[in-house]
Parts: sequence; C-alpha cells; structure tokens
Amino acid sequence: MRRVPVIPEDLDKRTEGQCAGTTGPGEGRTVADDEPDTPARASGSQPAPDGEPGDAARPPERPVPRAAPPAHAARPAEASAPGSDGPAGPPQPSGQPLPRVQGGSGESDDDPSALRIEELILGSSRQYTPFQAARAAGVSMELASRFWRAMGFADVGQARALTEADVLALRRLAGLVEAGLLSEATAVQVARSTGQTTSRLADWQIDSFLMGLTEPPEPGMTRNEVTYPLVQLLLPELEEFLVYVWRRQLAAATGRVVQALDDEETVDRRQAIAFADLVGFTRLTRRLEDDELGELVEAFETTAADLVAANGGRLIKALGDEILYVAEDAGTAAEIGLRLIETMANDPTMPELRVGIAFGTMTTRMGDVFGNTVNLASRLTSIAPKDRVLVDGDFRAELVAAGDAPESEKETEDLSDYRFALQPLYQRPVRGLGVVEPWMLARR
Repeated sequence: MRRVPVIPEDLDKRTEGQCAGTTGPGEGRTVADDEPDTPARASGSQPAPDGEPGDAARPPERPVPRAAPPAHAARPAEASAPGSDGPAGPPQPSGQPLPRVQGGSGESDDDPSALRIEELILGSSRQYTPFQAARAAGVSMELASRFWRAMGFADVGQARALTEADVLALRRLAGLVEAGLLSEATAVQVARSTGQTTSRLADWQIDSFLMGLTEPPEPGMTRNEVTYPLVQLLLPELEEFLVYVWRRQLAAATGRVVQALDDEETVDRRQAIAFADLVGFTRLTRRLEDDELGELVEAFETTAADLVAANGGRLIKALGDEILYVAEDAGTAAEIGLRLIETMANDPTMPELRVGIAFGTMTTRMGDVFGNTVNLASRLTSIAPKDRVLVDGDFRAELVAAGDAPESEKETEDLSDYRFALQPLYQRPVRGLGVVEPWMLARR
C-alpha cells in the first residue's frame, strides 16, 4: 500500500502554547514521557526544570506499547494540565472498560486477528491517546476533536486508540489552515463531507461486497482468517480506483463551475431538479421480507443511477424509494424522467413510478441541494399520477425556449419537430408554496 509521505521535521515543530499541554509544567517532554504523569505535574504545583528541551510536538522517539493501558491507570495530566483543552472525552472511571472506538478503533481487549486487519488497513498500529495525537500533530485538543467528530467518529476518552496515520492527517489538515489555503471552518467542512461520503462507501463495501467474498470456504475456518489475505490483495487496488474516481468527479465538478459565464451565474445558476418516487412503497415494506425489500431498493437505485448518468444528469442522492437528480437543462431532465418511467414500467418486479421536475435556482451544500425549487419538485412528485411526469411553469418555459415543446399544442400546425408534449392541469394549492399550475409531460 502506498504510504503517505511524512511531513518534513521543520513543519512538525510548533511554537510554545500552540497546542494543548505544551505550556506550563512538563513543557518540552516527549509524548512517551507523559505516561504516566505524577500527581505533582498534574496539579501544576511544580514547574519544569529550567533548560529542559522544548519540542513537545515531536512524536515519541522510543517505542510506545501497542496495547492500551488498563482502564484504572489514570492520566491526570491529560485531564487537567494547565493551559490544555482537555481530552476528547471525560476520563474513564476506575475499573471501567475503555470505550469502543468507531471507525477503526476498539476496546483494549479486541480480537487480535481483528487488530491485525485494522493495522493492515490503517497502515499503522494504535499508539496514541487523543491528547498525545493532538500534541504530536501540533494542534489543540479542541481543533483535533472537531476534525475527528466531523469525520464521523465517536470520542474515545483517554484510550490509546489513534495511529501515526491519524497524526499525519491532523498535521496535513491543520497545515492547510496555517498556510492560509483553507479557513478553519472550511477545513472542518472538508473533514465532514469526506467522512460522510466515505462512510457510506465503506458500509456498502463491507455489507454487499466483502461479506460475500470472505465467507469461510471450509468448515472450521473463521472469517478473519479469510479476510486478512483478501484485504491485503484488494486494498491497494481499491485505493487506486477510489482516487481515480474522485479525480474524475472533481474534474467534472470543476468543469461545471468554470464553464459558467460569470460569478453571478455560478452562484445563482438555474438548473432542473427532479424527484422520482416509487408508488406504494410503504405497503411493500409490510408485504415483502427484508431481503426482498433490500434487493428491490438496490435494483431501483442501480437502474435509476445508470439512467441518470448515461443521459447527462447528476444523481444527488438516493433515499430508498426515491431518488433526487439535477440536470443543466430542461430537455435533459425531461428525457431522464420519461426514460425512468418507461424502464420501470417494463420491469414486472418494480412498482409504478412518478416524477416531479421544477426549474430554478437552488443552494448547494456538501453535495446536497436546498431551496424552494427543490421543495416544489418534491411537491409535484407527491401529486403526480402513477407513471406520469409533472413539471412546473418555469420548466415548461425552458422547454419552449429551447424548441423542445410548442408554445401551444392547438395553435401549432406541425408538431413533428418537437420532442415533448405538455398538457396543462388544473391549478392547485401546494403546501408552503401557494398555488401551482402543473403540466403533464409526455414524449412526442
């Protein structure tokens, strides 16, 4: 597995007081020297000797034991050292087990084979408490905790649960802030968006991918015995593919921005947004077994995602019985909506589908979309008949302006040149949006 290069030593040093626990008593000691601390140092009653070296941000020079210390071994300095922000969680009561760490860390008595798999995936073993990791990375406990939680991981108290990879990640993210490339708030958003996206990916890969591949082939074999060599082979390949797809997606997203005519269009860009919803899904949940329901949802999401991508749209999210997609122009969104209806209608295992599309501006945050246009598309979907597409007046105007639909069906003599037909429906009040005049969209 390709290892992340270590940041040069001069970037590893921080000025006094920059991170928690580097000022006051015990200043300049290595991380290893902090285990355990004396009560005098914890209370701050005895200052450190003059002339003691002061590179507290340096990682430990002598090996740190991999096993987590017993829960009763308190570390008062980490809990109350003067000038520190405190650990990521409250101290563990004497005799209580250490907390299970989500996202690649666990209790001190975890299965050794599971720890081997964790070390293989992370590229390093557990050796730091949160306090030690923050100090080794040269950041405050407060900022380290914000990054950790933003990525979606639980507080770990004073457990020795973090690795050298965690320290390097903290250094990199904090370094972008120090260099002025990112604000602190933006860096936290980067951690949160990356964590949320990859969390879902990791869950899918374990539930739907690795679980099937790691089924023990012979009686008496454990899943862990099969998993380790399989992960060892797959990890570098999956990592390379993940980076490739991310770069591709980043290039596509950058292209959408730089092709905008000006900054105002980038901020207030008008797009088509659509929901596609399976009809009667709640009834299906009561009738189908869990496995059958899961297969139906996966088939729907897979088919819908492929259709949206192949026809030039962008899938924003899938919500089980519903998908949300956007398109740069009304014609593309209309084509996708009709193809979804047609495809699902030809599959006898699928329930009916309904689609609602609106056109306008929307707010984008962390890959999701918000605003009145989104709400309108959702309301149109809820009132759409089975196997039909409803659109709003602005969407109809866009189709007409692009020459994809006639201004008037009755007054146009030759309709063969148009792609779509539009039928007006009665105006109706829509909760939260006033009176709306929907139009029924059909293929010419």
